[in-house]
Amino acid sequence: MFGHRSHPALRFALKTAFTTLACCLIAHPIAGMAEVNDARTRVDQVLKGMNRMHGLGPVAISPDGTMLAFVHQQKDGWGVSLAPMSDTTKLTRISAAKKPSGRCGEGMVKWAPDSRRIAFVGDCEATGKASQDDIFVATLNGDLAAGQMKAAVQRLTDAHGEVGFPEFSPDGTKIAFLYVEGATRAAGALAAMKPWSGVIGEDGIEIQRVAMVDADGKKPVKPTMATPSQLHVYEFDWAPDSKSLAYVAADPPGENNWWVAKLYTQSLGSEPKAVFAPAEAKGELHGLQIAVPRWSPDGKQIALIGGLMSDQGSTGGDVYLLSAEGGEPRNVTAGRPTSPAWMTWSDNEHLFVSELAGGNSELVRMDVASGKADAPVFNFAGTPGDGQYEMSLSATSDRSLFVFNASSFDHPMEIFAARTGGATATDLAGLRQLTHLNEGLERVWGATESLTWKNEGFDVQGWLHFPKDYDAKKKYAMIVLVHGGPAAAAQSQWGGWGSLTGTAISALGYFVLEPNPRGSYGQGEAFAAANRKDFGYGDLRDILAGVDAVVAKYPVDNGRVGLTGWSYGGFMTMFAVTQTNRFKAAVAGAGISNWQSYYGENSIDQWMTPYFGTTVYKDPAVYAKSSAINFIDKIKTPTLAVVGDRDGECPAPQSFEFWHALRDQHVPTQLVVYPNEGHRFVNPEHRTDVLVRALDWFAKYMPAGE
Repeated sequence: MFGHRSHPALRFALKTAFTTLACCLIAHPIAGMAEVNDARTRVDQVLKGMNRMHGLGPVAISPDGTMLAFVHQQKDGWGVSLAPMSDTTKLTRISAAKKPSGRCGEGMVKWAPDSRRIAFVGDCEATGKASQDDIFVATLNGDLAAGQMKAAVQRLTDAHGEVGFPEFSPDGTKIAFLYVEGATRAAGALAAMKPWSGVIGEDGIEIQRVAMVDADGKKPVKPTMATPSQLHVYEFDWAPDSKSLAYVAADPPGENNWWVAKLYTQSLGSEPKAVFAPAEAKGELHGLQIAVPRWSPDGKQIALIGGLMSDQGSTGGDVYLLSAEGGEPRNVTAGRPTSPAWMTWSDNEHLFVSELAGGNSELVRMDVASGKADAPVFNFAGTPGDGQYEMSLSATSDRSLFVFNASSFDHPMEIFAARTGGATATDLAGLRQLTHLNEGLERVWGATESLTWKNEGFDVQGWLHFPKDYDAKKKYAMIVLVHGGPAAAAQSQWGGWGSLTGTAISALGYFVLEPNPRGSYGQGEAFAAANRKDFGYGDLRDILAGVDAVVAKYPVDNGRVGLTGWSYGGFMTMFAVTQTNRFKAAVAGAGISNWQSYYGENSIDQWMTPYFGTTVYKDPAVYAKSSAINFIDKIKTPTLAVVGDRDGECPAPQSFEFWHALRDQHVPTQLVVYPNEGHRFVNPEHRTDVLVRALDWFAKYMPAGE
């Protein structure tokens, strides 16, 4: 529900404008800027330094391991380039025809099994359709290493809607992809919701389906729908015989029903078959969530990730196997103290699993019969991914080499490779660096340490950012930044996305603690589920124990500790200041103040039942227990609240209710509602404004340095 990680539909959201919904809640976000001119100057300087990185998008290695394809920022927009694995500095641009404006965007690059064709999503061809993505294929000829490569690019689709995630069939004859025909917004709850009108829940529902196109098409054609109109598809995988699909899907509306999605298989041209429904399961997956279906090479089994997940796209849990014909899944990783996020089959007996282990990311090869894993192929404090799914990696057909983007708090994003067959030349934590596009880029924030502390039987991990230009002889203020989710984790990555990032706050002179309390990924499913029916209690105690650990060891002024967070972090901010006066100032981004009213206001109420045990109508007490509004008379902490006016995940009335209550209690407070924004802000001016206002708020009540 509150994931802070990248969303599959983000590119669509960034390119799409929405009509403003004006109402009494809207406060113009730029009003009163005379009071924060100094803060804006400082923030602008920090953001300028943080945005110097050369942008990297999806990356893919050819199945034969000879070529690298990746998306990166170029003079005319985001484009696809090729490089030989023997020398990744030799780049060859592959592109469709340019738009008349000269700027375009390409992404989501995927190889065909023959290693001679590349599918990608782009809007570069001048079709007369503004900002419309289509599926393209580049057919390669020549020797790339010798600089003699040529590419014939063909637009395959005449699409009208949202297009993404192309996948060649194993025989290379077809390309399947996710498609929302006639889309007017991104297919997900992070984007701004459409203004309410018409028959609510029935009119204007957009459905994401698997569509197909022939891979050798000679002209653009309308996509052929492969899955039925009554199912919203989230993820899919080809069967090894190229005749069937496996996919996770639910009844529309898609943004609400992922939490009750089922696993389907479907022979092309036939009706789908539900082979697993968590709501009907008798085992440990009963009522939980599933993701990342992957068909075994022999077609007999399907692997998936199952567990308690608060957000579609923010994946973690255990690895399960079930027969392709259906039945109860078998837990392969039961009791493993990690959070698998993605996997691919090595052979019929082994899986490669990409997982979060404490604060680190790692790749392991696992025996599916015993559940035992080999020593990690890599393990490092950073965030890897090929740009497709959470922690997904691109691999050669023999799984001897994995390629991905990676960054950390100390290392800007580059493309790396990890070889599974033994030692290789390394540049970063056992990884071989393939690109040097951000060579020499220095961080503008302070150093970072991974910390662990004990609390109530848990070993809790978190990240401590030191202030920029740290002086051990001085005393500093500290801001605790709580991640979204709660099924997510604060990870080491360069810069970060959004307004309230630990790196940006560190650059502005504060210590920053980013804790991963119970409910987070990284320590197994039991830890991730340890906050069920307990929001704001055990996880807050974990956070406060972390604050104590930092104050005891580092020069942090115990009287100047603040709190912030977005989404679930926004809820934790609102709730924490009703439970303790430890925090001297707070900034709540897209928070929740009243779980009882929230249940009937948000667009994704299905996520709540697994966490609270039932609906609010059957057990209002469990919802009231964690509602800040019920403890509002205890609050003393000055709190700023910010939210988007069309946030479907954490609707603006929740922030309005909190602000109204604080004002009534004569507690210093302010509410800023940003027009045309959903749960994830897309307007750069708004993201900057949030950070400016947060800095000004904290500076007013707890300045950074002595």
